Amino acid sequence: MSSNKNALIRYKTLDKCLKNKYRQYTLEDMIDECSEALFEFEGKESFVSKRTVQLDLQNMRSEKFGYEAPIEVYNKKFYRYSDPNYSIHNISVNENDLKAMNNAVQILKQFKDFSMFKEMNGVIQKLEDSIHATNQKSIIHLDKNEQLKGLEYIDILYDAILNKKVLHILYKSFTARESNNFVVHPQLLKEFNNRWFLICLYKGKIYNLALDRMENIQIEEKIKYIDKNLDGDEYFKDIVGVTVSETMAPRNVIFFVDSSNAPYVKTKPLHKSQEIVSETQEGTVFKICVQINYELERLLLGFGDCLIVHKPRKLRLRMEEKFKSGSRNYQNLVIPDDENNS
Repeated sequence: MSSNKNALIRYKTLDKCLKNKYRQYTLEDMIDECSEALFEFEGKESFVSKRTVQLDLQNMRSEKFGYEAPIEVYNKKFYRYSDPNYSIHNISVNENDLKAMNNAVQILKQFKDFSMFKEMNGVIQKLEDSIHATNQKSIIHLDKNEQLKGLEYIDILYDAILNKKVLHILYKSFTARESNNFVVHPQLLKEFNNRWFLICLYKGKIYNLALDRMENIQIEEKIKYIDKNLDGDEYFKDIVGVTVSETMAPRNVIFFVDSSNAPYVKTKPLHKSQEIVSETQEGTVFKICVQINYELERLLLGFGDCLIVHKPRKLRLRMEEKFKSGSRNYQNLVIPDDENNS
């Protein structure tokens, strides 16, 4: 259990002791209560030191967490709130706090239709009720599409990762003629470009499976789960998208963007490693250090004639061939008469 969670449990326990009108609590009593509360939550013996509880009381008295609790010691031995109606759960918030929380609720409400957030609906409603949230339209709009195929699997995949369960997934890729059964050890869920992917261990290697290609998921109880302990930030640090190669080293990708579009690339870097190599009136030369994958190529192609790849050479030639192929497609295009008239 994290130290922050431990602290919250101790504060809640101390608050219960300090507002109890029918019992006198010494410091030792409160230490025992905190130790017992942590034991109930963790299921193992947990001793809270005297110094920890003293520091907790000091923090509750201070402005550090906004409590400013009126804790007093009487008869040089017992602790209580000088205000019998006080509780850390009853702390007031000012108008700015309410506005900030209201804005946060409006953002949370945009997620409530996703299956994985359904359990949050009641929490969001409680927040709205407690802060008297208005029915104002959300000022911040997040790009999402609840109609995407495969979103119904997020719940079971999330629970499988959390509880370390092996899965049987019936999966049909875009190139496969028939569906195949994969026995996988799920590790991470990843969203990219409004599509969701499962990062999983399959036959000793890491794969990504698109949720919209999944047809059925079953939990496998008999196989022991293998945890690769993947850290998303570390695992995806050298790529654009979701496709990570375990053997490919990141390469310097140098590309030119014309002056009309360079500001967009400056303000929204293609990757966190992005640097400016040079600038002229015609445009800007950028550099990123990434693995060369399918998602990177699609991203670069999306800029059309506004972007030219300089290095590496193989990527430049591949981009050039794709544009030539696209040009041939337009030259050979035959449009039916009914479409010409529309």
